[in-house]
Amino acid sequence: MCGIAGFHHAALPGEDYPALIQGMLGAIAHRGPDATGHVLTPGSALGSTRLAIIDIEAGVQPLSDPSGRYWLCYNGEIYNYLELRAELEAAGCSFQTHSDTEVLLQAWLHWGPDCLPRLNGGFAFALLDRESDELILARDPWGKRPLFYAPHGQGLVFASEMKAFLALPGFSFEHDPEQLASIVAVWTPLPEQTGFRHIHNLPVGSWMRVRGQERRITPYTQLDFQARTRVDSEAEALDLIRERLRQSVALRLRSDVEVGVYLSGGVDSAVVALLARELSAHPLSTFSVEFADPQYDESAQQREMAALLGSRHHPLSIRHADIVEHFPAAAWHAEIPAFRSAFVPMYLLSRQTRAAGIKVVLSGEGADEAFLGYDLFKETLLRREWAAMDEQRRQACLARLYPHLGHYGSQDLAALTGLYQQFAEERLPGLFSHELRFQNGRFSARLIKGGGDPFQAVSALVAAAPGYDAMSPVQRAQWLEFRTLLAGYLLSTQGERMSLAHGVENRCPFLDPAVVELAAAVNLRFDDGMEEKRLLRQAFREQLPDSILHKRKFPYRAPDSAAFADCRPDYLDALLSADELAKIPFLDGKFVAALSRKIMNTPAPEISTKENQAFIFLLSIALQHRYFVQRAAPPVAPTVSPLGRAVDLRPR
Repeated sequence: MCGIAGFHHAALPGEDYPALIQGMLGAIAHRGPDATGHVLTPGSALGSTRLAIIDIEAGVQPLSDPSGRYWLCYNGEIYNYLELRAELEAAGCSFQTHSDTEVLLQAWLHWGPDCLPRLNGGFAFALLDRESDELILARDPWGKRPLFYAPHGQGLVFASEMKAFLALPGFSFEHDPEQLASIVAVWTPLPEQTGFRHIHNLPVGSWMRVRGQERRITPYTQLDFQARTRVDSEAEALDLIRERLRQSVALRLRSDVEVGVYLSGGVDSAVVALLARELSAHPLSTFSVEFADPQYDESAQQREMAALLGSRHHPLSIRHADIVEHFPAAAWHAEIPAFRSAFVPMYLLSRQTRAAGIKVVLSGEGADEAFLGYDLFKETLLRREWAAMDEQRRQACLARLYPHLGHYGSQDLAALTGLYQQFAEERLPGLFSHELRFQNGRFSARLIKGGGDPFQAVSALVAAAPGYDAMSPVQRAQWLEFRTLLAGYLLSTQGERMSLAHGVENRCPFLDPAVVELAAAVNLRFDDGMEEKRLLRQAFREQLPDSILHKRKFPYRAPDSAAFADCRPDYLDALLSADELAKIPFLDGKFVAALSRKIMNTPAPEISTKENQAFIFLLSIALQHRYFVQRAAPPVAPTVSPLGRAVDLRPR
């Protein structure tokens, strides 16, 4: 795991190349505090800041082939690198290191772009061909690792995090109201969005060739949820789930440093932890977030699971004051507006994880998307059939969908019935599954002036997606989750950016391609989809404690606006003062003022979900405007990495 940065024929003074690339790498040194390295050519610079995990001594970057023609800087891990290495050796390739970096380089030289679908991992890389003066940028299929790029003069600049661009003379940040309106409406950036003009995110599952003025992006994989595994019975499905998850965890335990596990208190991380304990050669270290506010806390299940595992457990208690104190630093690392504060505890958890000596963790991320764990999927099934049901059937389905309705009154049930009646037919073409969610986003979009139609971008995304029209409503819902919230928020803002803020790599066994494909083959085949992740629970029912096995999904959340209303930090008044807001011309001042007054003067139970979301979006936008557009000093001290390999290939 590393951070990468560089430039290719950008409008930058050649004599300053060493200082410029070191400045870019210094801005993202937290991603790889073990060493930095770079290579300079007459028109380009590539650099890496390294988190040493595999082949710690020899796996330095940048890495070249023996001829010196190709140079690679790479961020991530290729989990199946040993299998690929054996295949390449059989084809006549020889290796000088035991690193997955060299396997990636040799794979590209041997197979070219056809190597990309073979890579099982989370990665982003830059590869320079000195002979053709061609730059290749590529990114993994799920969006685990980021890669941003921007035009600069006749060339471009690129980096794992946008803050690296702050080190470049003449580079300016400007928020894009249309992108921001889309981000707050859909809760997350879409594949190429960053919230800033002229800065792009390389889409997941794509690679880009840069040759002269030509920049061509080519997708190398498609997300289609086609069942390619034949499964004849539920018993076979359960066996395959256990087998493929075990193989996935085994691959992700490959490391020359200890691998820990994040325990959330739910079934997904519990399954990962069970398999990790079984397969690990050392006692397991586990890490969890506990909340002082009981409505968010899952510590009882976390501690029970840790006791069952016999792990060295590291709980981290989070109070409202912790959320408020560290929100600016987490927003600086996130770089993109967020709709809830849950990323802040993950920022603090990764700090504790690194302090415990752990560089790599496994988590349960991706299970809900693969195995239909969200209520959204069940709601889609129910809304699709709503018009054809009689009233008795509707009530029975609602009771199964929301078991907690037993604690509700008839008024609540009537409100849900009315809501489903209202959204029984599609209003936004192709977005049927997410229309309920987007109502909250429509409220947040009122923050932005001049943003246009906030759903235009996501409508265009699904309209251009190959095979989308042929998918079932639930498959479309899955596709949207994978391509929007999972990649844009859960794996990035809440995941990778918070982990790498303290030099910790997060690996996700449920996102192994073989696991996702199997889930597509068995989802809705052996049950009606109304019981959350039934097959996954059944597969591990003999090993999980009842408190976790039968626990209804508890979405990971943290205190949002209530924390700020309780603590009222000094920076809040500075950010939301009339003078400061006037410096952000695209914000609707009247709406912002009314929202802020309500948040600060209304009891927390009376603040709606959509108001909470809009307020957190507002805070993160204001902070990121301060740090990136206005270039205020960041809220965290920079990390310093020792200089490792430095190669200057420019003629003297």
